[in-house]
Amino acid sequence: MEGTVKVHSALFCALLVIFAAGVQAQTDKPAGQTTAPGNAAIVGVWRSQMDGLPAITLTISDESGSLSGAVLFYLHRRDEGKPVTSTPGVPEPLMNLVFDGKTFTFQVSHRRAHPPATLKDPPVTFRIMLTGANKAAFTNLNDQASPEFEMVRTDY
Repeated sequence: MEGTVKVHSALFCALLVIFAAGVQAQTDKPAGQTTAPGNAAIVGVWRSQMDGLPAITLTISDESGSLSGAVLFYLHRRDEGKPVTSTPGVPEPLMNLVFDGKTFTFQVSHRRAHPPATLKDPPVTFRIMLTGANKAAFTNLNDQASPEFEMVRTDY
C-alpha cells in the first residue's frame, strides 16, 4: 500500500509540473513577441453590461506592435412579462484600428447585422475613450442616439 501511495504521489507531482508548464506556455507570447509599450493600456478583454447582462465583449491583442481584435455584441430582448435576456451575436473582426494612447477607434462590418437590409451597409465606426485604470467609455460614432457604454477590462 505504501509503495502505491508513493507511485500515486510521484505521478501526481509529475502531472502537476506538466500542467504548470502547459499553462505557462499558453500565457507567454512566443520569443520576440511583446506588447508595444504604447498599446499596453488597450490590450485585453473589455466587457460591458446592460440590465445586469452581457452587452459587449471586445478583445484586443497586440502581435508585435500591431493591434487586432474582435467584438461581440449581445441582443437584449425585453418581452412583456418575462425577464430580460441576453443572446450573443457573431464575433466580428475589428478593422482600421487606431490607438493614440487614450482613444481607440475601429470599424466593424455591418453587412451581417440585419440581413438582407444591411448587406450593402458601410462599416460602423466605434470609439473607446480610456477613463481610468481598466475602464473606458464605448461609443458608436455612427449613431448619436445610441447609449455610451462603460467598459471594464477583465483580462489583460
